[in-house]
Amino acid sequence: MTTFQRARSDEQRAERRRAILATAAEMLTELPVAQLSLNELSRRVGLAKSNVLNYFESREAILLELLDTETQAWIGQLDQELTVDPKATADERAGRLADAIVTTLAARPMLCTLLAAQSSVLEHNISVEVALTFKRSSVANLSSILELVLRSVPELGEEGAARFITGAAMLIGVIWTHAHPAAAITAAYEADPTVATFRITFAPALRETLQTLLTGVLPR
Repeated sequence: MTTFQRARSDEQRAERRRAILATAAEMLTELPVAQLSLNELSRRVGLAKSNVLNYFESREAILLELLDTETQAWIGQLDQELTVDPKATADERAGRLADAIVTTLAARPMLCTLLAAQSSVLEHNISVEVALTFKRSSVANLSSILELVLRSVPELGEEGAARFITGAAMLIGVIWTHAHPAAAITAAYEADPTVATFRITFAPALRETLQTLLTGVLPR
């Protein structure tokens, strides 16, 4: 735990924000979103809870900013991962796009966890100002992802690419949640093979779903 003295400059205040975000990110490697509390976060970061609230208005505001940061980092990774073969067919390039998305997301469990909690948890207990800041950044992120999708599969067109991204964004969190069930459900799957038919693995399930979405929006 780091103990901070009073922040007296913009640089010091920025450092406090970075420390809070970094601590929240570290906690998410150990705890589900529901168990990440402001009290424990404050203790680990070395600030009083009231001081943490001077930098972020709520726990959810912290996690939303972390989600935005992680999304931007993922976009950068996806950009590096995507390679386009101009000789490949549209279906082949769509498959490679799906592979790149799955590979990069599977390597970022924290991002998937936050996406799964976005609408049901993170977008509650926040002010209109925080909501606007997050959504405006989301628009910029969407534009960047749209560019990458069209670079890979220009046949989609902007409308088709936007439909694919919107559908994928909603399904990523759903698939992540079902691929990481509660302990009792996991135990049930292991105890009785007849119910294990509901068990899914994130990467292959997401890959199949993305491929289906792309097939649906590709012009024929």
